[in-house]
Amino acid sequence: MILLDTNAFLWYLSDKTKFSDSTLVAIQKERHQSKPLLVSAISIWEVGLLIQKKRIQLHVDYDTWFNQIRKLKSIQYVPITIEISHESIMLPGIFHSDPADRIIVATSRFLGATLITSDHLIRKYKHVKTIW
Repeated sequence: MILLDTNAFLWYLSDKTKFSDSTLVAIQKERHQSKPLLVSAISIWEVGLLIQKKRIQLHVDYDTWFNQIRKLKSIQYVPITIEISHESIMLPGIFHSDPADRIIVATSRFLGATLITSDHLIRKYKHVKTIW
């Protein structure tokens, strides 16, 4: 199983050249096996906030983008369950306080999924398997 963090999800949709060769191979392997790529529901929330703060810009408005991405067959959206919420508070070791990152890491750990992320703080966290 592969979980995309928010940036990885946006790059998967728009610019796969940002990924390393090994990350592209991992994605292609999942897709070749007809497995969907996983995206936490918190990433959709985070994209909305980034648009509101004018930190990112999409080629379409947020509602249009949202309606387009919900129909993607290659993506499975993972809801924030009570178990994932609990896991996000109980992360072992020291992890930063960004709520979206905590939910994404907790989702990866809860599902046993490998997390695709460029975030150096997440990548150096020893309690989640990442690739980049």
